[in-house]
Amino acid sequence: MKKRWMIILQIAATYIGTVVGAGFASGKEIVEFFTVYGPMGLIGIIISGILFIWIGTKMMVLSHRIGAYSYEELNTYIFGKTAGRVINLFTLLILFGVTSVMLSGTGSVFEEQLGFSYRWGIFITLVLCYVVMMKGLDGILAVNSLVVPMMVFFSFLIAMPLFEHNDISFLLRANELQANWKPLVSPFAYVAFNLAMAQAVLVPLGKEVEDERILKWGGFWGGIGLCFMLISSHFALYSLPNVSQFDIPIAEVIKDFGASMHIIFLIVVYGEIFTTLIGNVFGISRKMQKLFNLPEKWIVLGILLLSFLISQVGFSSLLSFLYPLFGYIGLLILFFMAVKQLPPK
Repeated sequence: MKKRWMIILQIAATYIGTVVGAGFASGKEIVEFFTVYGPMGLIGIIISGILFIWIGTKMMVLSHRIGAYSYEELNTYIFGKTAGRVINLFTLLILFGVTSVMLSGTGSVFEEQLGFSYRWGIFITLVLCYVVMMKGLDGILAVNSLVVPMMVFFSFLIAMPLFEHNDISFLLRANELQANWKPLVSPFAYVAFNLAMAQAVLVPLGKEVEDERILKWGGFWGGIGLCFMLISSHFALYSLPNVSQFDIPIAEVIKDFGASMHIIFLIVVYGEIFTTLIGNVFGISRKMQKLFNLPEKWIVLGILLLSFLISQVGFSSLLSFLYPLFGYIGLLILFFMAVKQLPPK
């Protein structure tokens, strides 16, 4: 039997690893949701941290109490059978779409940063993903336990020079501040989208863990970790002039850190993409196992093959339509999760 604190840390790490993806790693996601709003962006991050702790933990506890095997059962419980079917269909489509894009992203990391073949990068990722998936939820917990500490360490590294020189006056600069309603909505939209994605892992995780107190502490520390990583990246990115013009702004931040930091950056980027990828595949496989009476290995192979095919033909245009749609669905889930009463233990 693992020690209680080790399970708590594994849950926290899995929560962080599932939420954090390629957009987080590049810094673009943080810029668009928070950094462009100047000092208001920091307030938005704190609100996001509170929501991650509250709603993410509640999602796992609710899943635990109703014994939800997959996100499908949770959404059906929250929205009812008819509306739940519609939301589950869109959730499945988006999970497939994001899985394909994440898979494509790993190929790009190998090609652009390491000089390897794009398809070889994808093939290596497919093999690694299959190996992890054959370990089930234990495999996902193990991978996140290895990768997430590196993510947190990296977040600390890029923000540390600012505090060493007490150079935080830029946080009061408002030259890029967009003074409208968007900074108020942004943290809710950010958390809604990410938790709608994360339910693919958080729901079965809630069912598998027997002790509800462990889930609550895991959700708490997972939310704290996400908030810390957002704040660190926000500090580093906001010190960069004209930050919104860069496609990969975090790469501009690390230019002055040397080759060793670049290697850490590549490992973190790949790790963040990979943890999101395996989380999505896990969620889809749980759904498929309810529909098809096939061995898990064949279901996982089918999911990976289909995601590979989609990643080859280009999915970005379709995803640009589905992402906002999924964001709206995420807001629905966020609202109903907030107001839904927990059933008795």
